[in-house]
Amino acid sequence: MTWIIGTLLFLCHVLGTITAVFALMSSRTSQGAVAWIITLVLFPYFSVPIFWIFGRPRFYGYVSARGERDTVLRQVLKRYRPHMEDYVSRPEAVSGRIRAVEQLAMMPMTRGNRVELLIDGERTFDSLFAGIDQAEEYILVQFFIVRADEIGLAFKRKLIHQAEHGLNVYFLYDEIGSRGLPGGYLRDLEEAGVRVSAFNSSRGWRHRFQVNFRNHRKIVVVDGRAGWTGGLNVADEYLGRVERYGAWRDTHLKLEGPSVLALQEAFWEDWYWATGDILALGWRIHHVAEASQHVAIVPSGPADGRETASLLVQHAIHGARHRLWVTSPYFVPDHGVQDALILAALRGVDVRVLIPERPDHLLVFLSAFAFLPEMIRNGVKIYRYQPGFLHQKTLLVDDHTAMVGTVNLDNRSFRLNFEVTAYVPDKTFAAEVAAMLEHDFTHSREVTERELAARPLWRKVVSRATYLLSPIQ
Repeated sequence: MTWIIGTLLFLCHVLGTITAVFALMSSRTSQGAVAWIITLVLFPYFSVPIFWIFGRPRFYGYVSARGERDTVLRQVLKRYRPHMEDYVSRPEAVSGRIRAVEQLAMMPMTRGNRVELLIDGERTFDSLFAGIDQAEEYILVQFFIVRADEIGLAFKRKLIHQAEHGLNVYFLYDEIGSRGLPGGYLRDLEEAGVRVSAFNSSRGWRHRFQVNFRNHRKIVVVDGRAGWTGGLNVADEYLGRVERYGAWRDTHLKLEGPSVLALQEAFWEDWYWATGDILALGWRIHHVAEASQHVAIVPSGPADGRETASLLVQHAIHGARHRLWVTSPYFVPDHGVQDALILAALRGVDVRVLIPERPDHLLVFLSAFAFLPEMIRNGVKIYRYQPGFLHQKTLLVDDHTAMVGTVNLDNRSFRLNFEVTAYVPDKTFAAEVAAMLEHDFTHSREVTERELAARPLWRKVVSRATYLLSPIQ
């Protein structure tokens, strides 16, 4: 018996050492590599399974799937991408900035778009439902959270109605974010003819424990001519109907024009991973003749060769000269983004970060207090939103560029989640976002360094401890 136990312990340490080598070669940061190597070598009994669930830095299955369908994708792109040339835009004054964004997006920026800012849930769902009602051919739906509550049931009825009238409706949800969604909800959709699939992050035996990667995108596309993305999921709290959260503050976008096909392409790729099916969709360019707004759609995620979301945020921060306003419900950025914000403040930029007053995820809420004092000391202004829970993900640069999407300023959005961002270098749209945020700041309070210093010691210790867990929060 003793030799059996000894052999098992030896094998555990061998497995721990092998896994440590994998962590060394694959970790995205040196700090992460050191932490994993130490725990894997010294405590392999529990750290090895934790690593394979939470520590894998890239979504390797999705990377492989990209390769498998690459030939088919290229054939489709050959049919529609050349038609995009007439709508590709590189405004002379911002060409360098645009080139970097296009490289991160791996998609061109287009003109001939109309961008509509949708503030809060009522306006967003009114726009979404109207768009679904106007669909003629197909509807693509993708959300992180869908609930079978009042708005969720209304949403289901809209999709069922269109499917029963002969439209092709595709419904993609994240099985972790929507884990409380009843099976009956999905069966009702399927019985009406809606094609339904979970994102299936753990699809295949090699990815069985790959539960830490999530699809956080919110995308709706109607006929390739109108698209929606932003911070809102399909649940009653996003309309302020849940007492725990109070008034829910969020921002979404409606897009019309060539940029919608970029949203469609992101959905198309996710659907292929989830189901193995390559959807036959319309790829005709629907430009808006009277509109001239420039838009780049930037998908990002753990299958990327670079840290797309973090680099996009840093790129925007470094480009600010006068004003940089950021809103994020979960604010635990990596050191690159923290340093970029501090540098912007030091060069005289009005840097403001708006975060919630009340917590949604306690660990993330506590983690922020570990680094906020240094940021405030260096001129970054931190505000907390008062009326209810703030969930919008926006970024405003000077008076010329705004970003709205699904990316939070935390490690999960930067490295573990599939996300999407609309990058809009347009002064009219930037002015709309500025007016929206100015209103939000009037309903917020500024956090002071004295306030943070006055916290009891135990809270400071807890904040530092939770901050150490930020890579997996």
